[in-house]
Amino acid sequence: MTTKKEQRLRRARQTRIRIADKGVCRLSVNRTNLHIYATVFSADGTRVLATASTAEAEMRQALGAAGKGGNVAAAQQIGKRIAERAKAAGVDKVAFDRAGFAYHGRVKALAEAAREAGLQF
Repeated sequence: MTTKKEQRLRRARQTRIRIADKGVCRLSVNRTNLHIYATVFSADGTRVLATASTAEAEMRQALGAAGKGGNVAAAQQIGKRIAERAKAAGVDKVAFDRAGFAYHGRVKALAEAAREAGLQF
């Protein structure tokens, strides 16, 4: 029997195969209990073009206390920040890789904030 983590990674692998066939940049999201991370990879998947996370020092200060990175408000701020950094790197269109996580809660909040900030996917 497979564990919950193995099931999530299997879903993520299938998504990444489909994104690689499209040949576009990939916005990947990872979440933990305390933080959320967003990374934009190049179309071939070899380079990191932009990153944003609640683990960054200035984001921790902006959020206030130490465990405030695991909520929807923090995910919205990361979505805006990753969109700004991706546009600065010359990326306007990406494929969204939710890494096997359900499109719900923090993952959805990050995606919608990135769309509002001008990133297309």
